[in-house]
Amino acid sequence: MSDWQDMLVGDRMAVDNEFSRRVEQSQFSRQEWGLIMTATSFDIENPDDEESARLVADTSELPAIIPELENVANMGPMGMPADDNSGSGGGLIDSLLGTLGLSSNGKKSDDGPDEEKIEAAERLVTAYAQELQAHLEENGRWHEVRTAAAEATEE
Repeated sequence: MSDWQDMLVGDRMAVDNEFSRRVEQSQFSRQEWGLIMTATSFDIENPDDEESARLVADTSELPAIIPELENVANMGPMGMPADDNSGSGGGLIDSLLGTLGLSSNGKKSDDGPDEEKIEAAERLVTAYAQELQAHLEENGRWHEVRTAAAEATEE
């Protein structure tokens, strides 16, 4: 993490608190959102230009975490797999088959990352980045963070 990103820690905590309502209204649980945020990094486009500089989210790693996102979505209380009551028996075998991308009947359960879920996560992360930038601007910190990012790009 670069110095300018370290400068955001307190601001991100404040925005996380404010943004939690938005997450609750989304299709993602708090656990899923946490996973999405671990796969997201932030950058400042055009940091040396005050007029066009903006905070952007790099979501290129999201497709890699979608399978884990599905696992989190299927977890019940205490991190245990939720009962699906599908009559397949559940348990270790179904869990292993699911990890391999197979259902208990041997058919492929998925052809790849869920594009709709990726797009929804990208929209939510983009909104978060916009809210974080607005927070920085409102608190008079945007210039300082933007300048630090510009200096880091020059190095």
